[in-house]
Amino acid sequence: MKSKAAFEVKVDATRNLVHSRYSGNVTAADMTAGVQQIEALLPQLRAGFTVLADLSELVAMDLDCGPQIAKIMDLCQAHGVGMVVRVVPDPKKDIGLKILSLVHYRDKVKIVTCDTLAAAEKILD
Repeated sequence: MKSKAAFEVKVDATRNLVHSRYSGNVTAADMTAGVQQIEALLPQLRAGFTVLADLSELVAMDLDCGPQIAKIMDLCQAHGVGMVVRVVPDPKKDIGLKILSLVHYRDKVKIVTCDTLAAAEKILD
């Protein structure tokens, strides 16, 4: 049985947080829709906001998602992201985020990677 693909984005303006969640087999079409969602939601946040990127339910991601992930990073950088907290339980599923971060955040953004969502929540609190 094939997993349902999903890329979901929610904003918690009170916590100045954007929460993105990757699950199943994520395609470029999923990510294109995600870019549009993030672009629409970012104005709700203040400079210095935090991104929580949860890859705990990711099965696989198409290689052609790279440009959309880069676009999301660029949008966040332009809006003043202060910190990115990633949940990556399986390092093999990093999907190139470390490399993309070097180019698109250029050491201006604090990046923390956790094994579990619970560990990430502790950092966010």
